[in-house]
Amino acid sequence: MPLSEIRDSTKTQLIEKVRRHDYGKYLYKASIEKIRGFTGEDITFEFPVTALIGPNGSGKSSVLGVAGCAYKTIKPGIFFPKSTVGDESMSDWRVEYELIDKQLNPRQLIKRTSSFRQAKWVRADVADRDVLFFGIERTVPAGEKTRYKKLMRSTYVHRPPFEPLDDAVAIQVEHILGKSVADYRVTNYGFDDTFLVGRTGINNFSEFHFGAGESSIIRMITRIEQAPQNSLILIEEIENGLHPIATRRMVEYLIDVAERRSIQTVFTTHSDYALLPLPSEAIWASINGKLKQGRLSVEALRAVSGRVDKKLAIFIEDEFAKSWVDYILREKLGADYDQVEVHAVHGDGNAVSTHRAHMANPAVNFKSLCIIDGDSGQPDDTQNGVIRLPGRQPELTVFEAIRARLAEDIAILTVSCQRAPEAQELVRCFIEEVSRTNRDPHLLFNQLGIKIGFVPEAIVRGAFLALWVRNNSEFCDTLAEHAKNLIET
Repeated sequence: MPLSEIRDSTKTQLIEKVRRHDYGKYLYKASIEKIRGFTGEDITFEFPVTALIGPNGSGKSSVLGVAGCAYKTIKPGIFFPKSTVGDESMSDWRVEYELIDKQLNPRQLIKRTSSFRQAKWVRADVADRDVLFFGIERTVPAGEKTRYKKLMRSTYVHRPPFEPLDDAVAIQVEHILGKSVADYRVTNYGFDDTFLVGRTGINNFSEFHFGAGESSIIRMITRIEQAPQNSLILIEEIENGLHPIATRRMVEYLIDVAERRSIQTVFTTHSDYALLPLPSEAIWASINGKLKQGRLSVEALRAVSGRVDKKLAIFIEDEFAKSWVDYILREKLGADYDQVEVHAVHGDGNAVSTHRAHMANPAVNFKSLCIIDGDSGQPDDTQNGVIRLPGRQPELTVFEAIRARLAEDIAILTVSCQRAPEAQELVRCFIEEVSRTNRDPHLLFNQLGIKIGFVPEAIVRGAFLALWVRNNSEFCDTLAEHAKNLIET
């Protein structure tokens, strides 16, 4: 998966800006007392671009609606309409908000409430803010939109002029879609609508022949670039109609807009590519009526929510530990490895709580196991499927274990790192140098890879892990036996 083009320093600056409350208007927190399947759940918007992930029907759109209903611009009925049939349980729905609004209070957060009582929504002294909502219908092809039917009539006469796209809009659209729109034109249509015309070579073509994603991106970028500073953008299924790379670039654009114009965005997604540019603080998962903050891949989310096709799901703290356990089980389980999914759920608390929830849920049709880091504050409990990795910090444990056996293993380690056999002494020297100078164990394998000739981190990490598995058969066999027992029962 390609890397994001957003610098970590930019993300850090935006997080700090939120912490300083350095916005004219900003939705900081929503406390959901009750909305649909949620009761007593809080979401804090610590980054100005927030992704909501979760399985279908998990409540992502509900949280998006909660964000919109903080402001006068969005009518609650857009997200939470009430039917006379089946909606009797809405009577005690309520959300409390903490908002930054420097016009109302230049120094402190202000609090507002939305609630549903006496068959209607009540929002006392609701705050005002420009809010743009882009629903799924944005990708309906122009030819299927009723408002454009007049253009298909042979008797229609069009008089408004055709204008080029705004330069700022064209630049952003081209970056997201990866194609030139320099020759595209827009014209006014009806009372307050527009219509697009594209061009390839000498041939013009109307919006009726645009791709759904192409048309929606041009229109979205146009509206966002025209929106006032400190606006709020709400987007349902941001990847709808877009190639995965375009999805990632769209999120990068929203981060750029947050930096340039203090615009806040909340969107729902099923795409890992949409999560790639975001820090962990920006990602919230909706799972079984609960909101969890942190970087979960969409694949991991399937496991967390009980949707796994294999016989065993293993929940791990982070990506390195996931690689470590993968190497062990791939080596030791043989054909049974195909029945295992290993998922990093980012945090020992998440790993343990998810595993325990699965054990207690009779509706889940697969077994689970939790493997925590050696330095985890969570108690291990082998009988109940909570196993602790050896050592303390995982990367450092593996690195130092192999370093201690360099006399025996330097030849195979050198070749496994894709260096020539005669480079053994050089590799040994650089391992010792990295060991002395490293301050952050998470960077050990990246630093060593650079030293020995810009070898990719994944190759160096894999070489160390393969050797560790070979040299630590007792732990590896015990873990594999535990996994095998769960697969076979």
